[in-house]
Amino acid sequence: MINYKHLHYFFVVAREGSIVKASELLHLTPQTISGQLSVLEENLGEQLFSRTGRSLVLTETGRLVHSYAEEIFSLGGELQEMVRNLPYERQLTFKVGVTDVIPKSIAYRLLTPAFELPESVRILCQTGETNALLADLALHKLDLVIADEPIPVNINVRGYSHELGECGVSFFASSALTNKLNGDFPQCLNGAPLLLPGETNPARNHLIQWLDQIHVYPRVVGEFDDSALMKAFGQGGAGIFIAPTAIAAEVVKQYNVNIIGKTDKVKEQFFAISVERKVSHPAIVAINEAAREWLN
Repeated sequence: MINYKHLHYFFVVAREGSIVKASELLHLTPQTISGQLSVLEENLGEQLFSRTGRSLVLTETGRLVHSYAEEIFSLGGELQEMVRNLPYERQLTFKVGVTDVIPKSIAYRLLTPAFELPESVRILCQTGETNALLADLALHKLDLVIADEPIPVNINVRGYSHELGECGVSFFASSALTNKLNGDFPQCLNGAPLLLPGETNPARNHLIQWLDQIHVYPRVVGEFDDSALMKAFGQGGAGIFIAPTAIAAEVVKQYNVNIIGKTDKVKEQFFAISVERKVSHPAIVAINEAAREWLN
């Protein structure tokens, strides 16, 4: 078992880059710290530092150990803060990552049930690229990742993908563009300017395949990884865009656009990814239950 006092010495030395500086902060002799680091390296079976001049530089293993140590001591700080605030405040922390292809309206609707729990909840929410969020999930920096697809097979992360639900997509256009369209939906899309989701969005390929099957060929004028930016261009009349039908009313109101049609042949899927096969965090349970009622 790791001696956490030794791990703390290592953490301070890594931060300061010097055993001498660390010894001054820890009020220990350099010899004591050096000896404890040797014991830690012996227990781990790996060298954690290499010497560059008078400075110590983390090895590749040292950097990995440092990332875990940083998380361990961060959690220790949270624990201390939580205990210090008892019994005046009992607040459940919920750390969630939302992949950047998820529309913000969908994310809001999915996360809202966490605020409706009997206990007080503080949500720490971050957005980003799927791989980066899953890496944080693996390091327990996140409790949950909300994504538009299950864990990709090429990512070596131990986790479980819980399907929240799915819905079809609706097509939107500004009033000026709507007035220029000819015929009924979906034939009115033929030759019309279309804004596509980026290549990382699974709905993109489904949309292209569906259009090909029905022999409708719009003119692609833009591709966007950021769904909010795509909607902004659509609002300005640059082209027709899609969004999940589940938030169609919100899109119309927020962007002042028209619904020109919808289909269930193209699906948007949503997943909650956690490190637990059976989720126990109250916020995740609430999100799962509400999403299944809303999206299905």
